[in-house]
Amino acid sequence: MTDPLRGLTMEYPLTLTAIARRAESLWAGRPVVSRTPAGALHRSTYGECLARARRLAGALHRLGVRPGDRVATLCWNHHRHFEAYLAVPLLGAVLHTLNLRLHPDELAYIAGHAEDRVVLVDPSLLPLLEIFRDRTAIRDVIVAADQEGTPPGMLDYESLLADAPDFDLSSSEPDERDAASMCYTSGTTGRPKAVVYSHRALVLHSMATAMAGSFALSEPDVVLAAVPMFHANGWGLPYTAALTGAGLVFPGEHPGAATLLNLCHSESVTFSAGVPTVWLGVLDALDATPRAWNLPGLRIVIGGAAAPEGLVRGLEERHGLRTIKSWGMTETAPVGTVDGQPGALLQLRAQNEAGPVPWDGATMGELEVRGAYVASAYYRPDDETGCFTDDGWFRTGDIASIDAEGRMEIRDRSKDLIKSGGEWISSVALEGALMSHPAVAEAAVVAIPHPRWLERPVAAVVLRNGMSATAEELRAWLAGRFPPWWLPDHVVFMPAIPRTSTGKFRKSALRDELRTHLGAG
Repeated sequence: MTDPLRGLTMEYPLTLTAIARRAESLWAGRPVVSRTPAGALHRSTYGECLARARRLAGALHRLGVRPGDRVATLCWNHHRHFEAYLAVPLLGAVLHTLNLRLHPDELAYIAGHAEDRVVLVDPSLLPLLEIFRDRTAIRDVIVAADQEGTPPGMLDYESLLADAPDFDLSSSEPDERDAASMCYTSGTTGRPKAVVYSHRALVLHSMATAMAGSFALSEPDVVLAAVPMFHANGWGLPYTAALTGAGLVFPGEHPGAATLLNLCHSESVTFSAGVPTVWLGVLDALDATPRAWNLPGLRIVIGGAAAPEGLVRGLEERHGLRTIKSWGMTETAPVGTVDGQPGALLQLRAQNEAGPVPWDGATMGELEVRGAYVASAYYRPDDETGCFTDDGWFRTGDIASIDAEGRMEIRDRSKDLIKSGGEWISSVALEGALMSHPAVAEAAVVAIPHPRWLERPVAAVVLRNGMSATAEELRAWLAGRFPPWWLPDHVVFMPAIPRTSTGKFRKSALRDELRTHLGAG
């Protein structure tokens, strides 16, 4: 048998080092702007950040950090965190971003499970670190601030860099399949699970999200990194921006609506991304003072949860902003689809009890994915039973349909679907319709036990400031859109809806609260 002809192509490693080299050689003068805790703007460039990242890598190496060691960050979005995003993987170590919104007990478990050796921490987060540090193997603490007020026994970031040698990027380039970073997902049952990204996966993810059919980023763009860098690699935006030369703007410790809008205005931001709650706050601010900010050409990605119709219409119709809807998970690095279309080098399918669902845009099944930047397993899992199919696809736990053109629509999380009298009700669809009512700021729909129908939907609603609505009015609002048996049995008005550390509705807590409120079993 004749051997197949091999291609005569260079073996060029797909590593974050390659992205760093490109950014330094082509985009050295492009801006990197950070808002400081005091509200001032720190201005830098890719060239300056890469030079400092090499010194940070040299400092970490001097501290004993070696390839494969985990270096944690407990930081907001700013230029020093970005330097760590570059320095740690370039050294061959593994960047581990700690979610500062988690409970200290969860952080203790995560940092211990990852075996973090060094942590880079913001001064404002030192009290949080001290609560759980003793339960970890963290040896060195680097305080990410100017040269003042570093507690005894800890290292000052700027002093460390001032005395550090440059790390030679050409001396030991990582293998493209080596780990570059890791994130823990809380969207699973039981303990948080660790997803470990290879250099290759992050490079391919950056290339996929830069494409015209995705985020369409290029050198003239300026990206506001509103997505927390401690959440799923900041949705890959720091690396995609560095790959394409897009300017970067970091909001710092106070990423409220006014801060984001002021930065968009002053820095001529063209692109940003965040969860719906971020943009709901922005929409409220724009509605209150629509002429306060000039936002020409701003594109906004809404992801992390379903984009409410009222939010999309408000941003587009009242303020002329372009919205882009994205879906993904920590396990997909994390951007999986943009406006329903799967990213490059990623495949989708859905399956139900009958097998693979047809691509008819109506039949629903559990969404499964595979691709060049999709997790193949969890790192040291307690249990990953049922997370992957026998033929190697990742089971997302999302219920979706796929249309004839291959565009996917999330209908619900499998655990959030409501089964009433043997028929399924989508909580996501009801929530989106409720939040399109002009008086509704937020809405979440959950299942409550019912003696006859097994489960019935109940809606929790937060009204906009100064506006009113009744339960009857909201049920009437839904009546023209859904079958009668879909309508919530109760509408409960609340001052706030419980949230997870990533800004999504915490429906498990909401179910318990509503069951108590309604006296359900």
